Amino acid sequence: MNKSALITGITGQDGAYLAAFLLNKGYRVFGFVPRRTGDSLWRLRDLKIVDSVEFAYGDVTDLSSIVRALETSHAEEIYNLAAQSFVGVSWTEPLHTAETTGVGALNVLEAIRLCNSKARFYQASTSEMFGLVRATPQDETTPFYPRSPYGVAKLFAHWATINYRESHGLHASSGILFNHESPLRGIEFVTRKVTDAAARIKRGLARELSLGNLDAKRDWGYARDYVEAMWAMLQQDVADDYVVATGVSHSVRDLCEAAFSHVGLDYRDHVVTDPAMLRPAEVSELLGNAAKARTKLRWESKVRFADLVAMMVEADLARVTSR
Repeated sequence: MNKSALITGITGQDGAYLAAFLLNKGYRVFGFVPRRTGDSLWRLRDLKIVDSVEFAYGDVTDLSSIVRALETSHAEEIYNLAAQSFVGVSWTEPLHTAETTGVGALNVLEAIRLCNSKARFYQASTSEMFGLVRATPQDETTPFYPRSPYGVAKLFAHWATINYRESHGLHASSGILFNHESPLRGIEFVTRKVTDAAARIKRGLARELSLGNLDAKRDWGYARDYVEAMWAMLQQDVADDYVVATGVSHSVRDLCEAAFSHVGLDYRDHVVTDPAMLRPAEVSELLGNAAKARTKLRWESKVRFADLVAMMVEADLARVTSR
């Protein structure tokens, strides 16, 4: 295809899978990354693409570095996946979350307006914007009611994307992605906490897992499926916003049962509720209606919940065994 793409947040779960997807389509892929210590490229190494990605260094909180990255990459497609993406941390780091997750997206939009207004832009929006849900299931017309600093910051970025689309004519689309997981998910997220704990307990390396609200329900899909929807949005003649979801919700309790039963254990013998882990404002259930994405993007989720959990547990068993 000989197209070029710039991905902010390329070192995260979605960024790594998106980079692999675009490389497979023949794109020249640039990753926008901050200079920091530690191994932030492990996901790209796991997918065996780290040597195929070109890197531009900077931060979404620094407009000048984004401008330099756009000038270097000549990117025709820009995917903004950079964020402080852990909901729980957003209560203890609300300003950092607002600057990176909210204003960071605005910086990318402004850089595109200044440097290359013909480029196509994707914003990673989130189901957390629905928060205290006003209707179930949630689609593109459902009112927003975020319940965390993370959700509020993402909503700012979402509306900034719409504003730049309508005010400046940018081809700017938002994917309102519901929860999506994979073996590349960070250990701080509840899905990986559960699958890693199941693996460690099975191997005799732990005995107990502490969690917060076991009755919270989420619409969980496979991240590798979801990045295909991101790309499809930028191939449309007209920019728009799309819900990306499976249409099926499961509780954290269901997640625990699936993960522990996969290794022959009963989660009730190992999972305990810790009141200290409850969030200041809970989101009880998120359930997406992706009819618009199915119709216009020809996209649908392929991997079922049980298969996703099994995939993650197997990956964590392999990690635990190798260590």
